[in-house]
Amino acid sequence: MTKTKLVWKGKMQFDAYSEGQDAPIHIEAEEKFGGIGYGYQPKPLMLVSLAGCTALDVASLMKKMRIDENVSDFSVEVEANMTDEHPKFYDKVHVIYNFNGKDLNREKLTKCVTLSEGRYCGVFKMFRSFAEVTYEINFMEE
Repeated sequence: MTKTKLVWKGKMQFDAYSEGQDAPIHIEAEEKFGGIGYGYQPKPLMLVSLAGCTALDVASLMKKMRIDENVSDFSVEVEANMTDEHPKFYDKVHVIYNFNGKDLNREKLTKCVTLSEGRYCGVFKMFRSFAEVTYEINFMEE
């Protein structure tokens, strides 16, 4: 079982502590609801979790496949559509993988992404239970 604890810092602000982590994540409401514009809001933090989960998978798989040395830069972007009705949630999510490097092995990099999104990333699986999730892969040769 994983535990997370939120500690109220006053007004609409909390510090979130997760098991095994010393540094908190500051979470707050949007400014119009009493936030001060400093911390993460809960829903965008979900997108950070999705990007982080799949990025860690892909980085690990690149190393295992011995193709990480040709990748000079790797990033994951997530774009999401929020519904208009309450409770608002993400109904469409698009994940963009960007690889820069020399002599990129496109076939193996694609395999890294498909293994992450289809088999390893639990956050991807969770998102698919409530949203239409798509992805694209961009390769930029140096």
